Amino acid sequence: EKTGKVLGEFCRCYKEQFGVALFNSVRYEIEGAGGPQAQLLHRKVPLEDHVIYSGNIFQYIEENKKWRNRFCVVPHNYGLVLYENKLAYERELPPRVLVNSAGYKVLTSVEQYLELVNNSLPGVTPKSGHSPMLKCPTDFPLILWHPYARHYYFCDCVRHCNNGISEDSKVEAPAFTDAIRMYRQSKEQYGTWDMLCGNETQVLSNLVMEELLPELRSTIGPRLKGKAPERQRTWIQVSDAVYRMVYELAKAQYDAAVARCEQERPQLESTIRTDMDQIITSKEHLASKIRAFVLPKAEVCVRNHVQPYISSILEALMTPTSQGFAEAREVFFKEVTDMNMNVVNEGGLEKLVEYMEKLSHLAFHPVKMQSCYEKMDQLKLEGLQQRFDVSSTSVFKQRAQIHMRQQMDDAVYTFETLLHQELGKLQGKDDLCKSIQRILERVLKKFDYDSSTVRKKFFREALLQITIPFLLKKLAPTCKGELAKFQELIFEDFASFILVENTYEEVVLQSVMKDIMQAVKEAAVQRKHNLYRDSMVMHNSDPNLHLLGEGLAIDWSEEYSGQPEAEPATDRRRRAKQVVSVIQDDEGALPYGEVAEALLQPGSPKPREEAHPGVPPSPPGAVKEIREALAQESPGADPSSVSSVPHATPAPPSLRADVPAEAEVPHATPAPPAARSPPAACHQRGDKEQHGERSPPRPGGTTESGEGVQTEF
Repeated sequence: EKTGKVLGEFCRCYKEQFGVALFNSVRYEIEGAGGPQAQLLHRKVPLEDHVIYSGNIFQYIEENKKWRNRFCVVPHNYGLVLYENKLAYERELPPRVLVNSAGYKVLTSVEQYLELVNNSLPGVTPKSGHSPMLKCPTDFPLILWHPYARHYYFCDCVRHCNNGISEDSKVEAPAFTDAIRMYRQSKEQYGTWDMLCGNETQVLSNLVMEELLPELRSTIGPRLKGKAPERQRTWIQVSDAVYRMVYELAKAQYDAAVARCEQERPQLESTIRTDMDQIITSKEHLASKIRAFVLPKAEVCVRNHVQPYISSILEALMTPTSQGFAEAREVFFKEVTDMNMNVVNEGGLEKLVEYMEKLSHLAFHPVKMQSCYEKMDQLKLEGLQQRFDVSSTSVFKQRAQIHMRQQMDDAVYTFETLLHQELGKLQGKDDLCKSIQRILERVLKKFDYDSSTVRKKFFREALLQITIPFLLKKLAPTCKGELAKFQELIFEDFASFILVENTYEEVVLQSVMKDIMQAVKEAAVQRKHNLYRDSMVMHNSDPNLHLLGEGLAIDWSEEYSGQPEAEPATDRRRRAKQVVSVIQDDEGALPYGEVAEALLQPGSPKPREEAHPGVPPSPPGAVKEIREALAQESPGADPSSVSSVPHATPAPPSLRADVPAEAEVPHATPAPPAARSPPAACHQRGDKEQHGERSPPRPGGTTESGEGVQTEF
């Protein structure tokens, strides 16, 4: 009943926001876009026919309290797909586990996990002396913790970061995110939200669970029986079961709401195009009345509580972000320069093809991009975070990392497009070397210009995300209750496209936007962090470049391999090149059943028992034994070379599998380190690209049940 009520209110909000978003989209289409034009090309499908990673990881199975080896594949959509072994993957058998990590926290220590588990059920804390819930056989644990769904436990792992709702849609996406925001504000919850990640149904399920969980906890918590660890385990299972039920209900109701809006869309769009001028006039009249009422109060609030801190917030954002973009530029420059030297020294076009295959997916190489992403770890808002009630800086870190990865991929794509165009005109190594250097310089100029544009936009948006919720919360007691009287100013025919609440927020935004724009402009004028002035417009020196970007994707190995005929499309889909491979295995099944017993300490928890925070260190031989076991599966491999992988591939679209929980590294993607593996070892092994790997079958709506079999939901 509670779930139905929340979903009903949200669907009403969505319908209202759909009309507004549709109007804004059509108006944007008619009036055109302003602002500087991007100089770099944008790749439409960056990871087509590629997998990000494949290799063995260890998963802890709660049901039998054992660590099991799984063959892990991270496909181009960033889902985490676990197979029984590599043989099962190659035979295209169904995966054992599909995980969508959107909304999960990535924890790298058992202590962090136990702290969150203890806080999830207040009043239930294991006594000292209890056996630990989880003993990790290596020094590199990675736990995926979710406030509502089941948890996943791994060693030697990969990850990606959360992604937001895809921005490809100009109507549905803004309607959805605005509806989420309006609903939460109606419950007096302002500001950024860490659970706004995953697909729409996942986000909506998180919204319901946020409201449902306290009531569920107070109702069921006192009825749980057994020792504290057992009650915690039961609570996690109950929460996961409820989350899955909520997911099914949310999916059904949201899909129905979207279908109704789409059915009404042609009529709404026709009205917008016919009455555009009248709608704009009506909205401006409403805005003028609200502005007269709200603006004086908003300006006082901005002057006293926001304006003095804008420069401090901006500086805190600019330093790590600009360092990250500068590092991305340096990584790109170094990779191309090294490639140029190697091509000259080792052989012409054939070597170029080999290096371009690797370079073309540089932005998705987690090890090479890690130095860029980790710059955002320096972001600290400290006192400002408390003043403006910002729950977490992770939203801003991940968004900046996503921009870095996108900028890198745009630079690489532009470089390879220009180089591909030049190849037919070149004669000999010297011409090739000079051409590569000349194209690199052109691309770097475009990179600098686009980098400045992207960062300035990011700074403005981040400042708005921090200050607007603060202002709305401050003004709510004196303004929000008076908004209803403005409803009569909207003509009934235009009520689907003009909302009082949205117009009120636009007025509040205008009250602070001037100060934000001025702060960013001053930073650019001072040439802080290599930002260009707004008056600086880069003329397009390559007028036909964007036309080249509209062509087919370049397949270097296929185009220059000299093979008489191309591989059939069906076979090409089945065989995917790999962006990065760290653990290489040649055999399928790892005889881990016996090894797992040896890895568990004598004091390991018995079935149905959990743990307390004091987790003893893993036995000295545990890591060695696992490495030796992996070495047996991979002939010729050095056991010491098997370790964990900090996999940080961010944010374009998150995995859209119809499952409530999945492990979007993501939405994936630039992200901070996930596992504390030795950097030197990672870089040493990260350059070993593998080709010819098979892509997994398309994930369906399945996961692993308690018995380890496929279950549908």
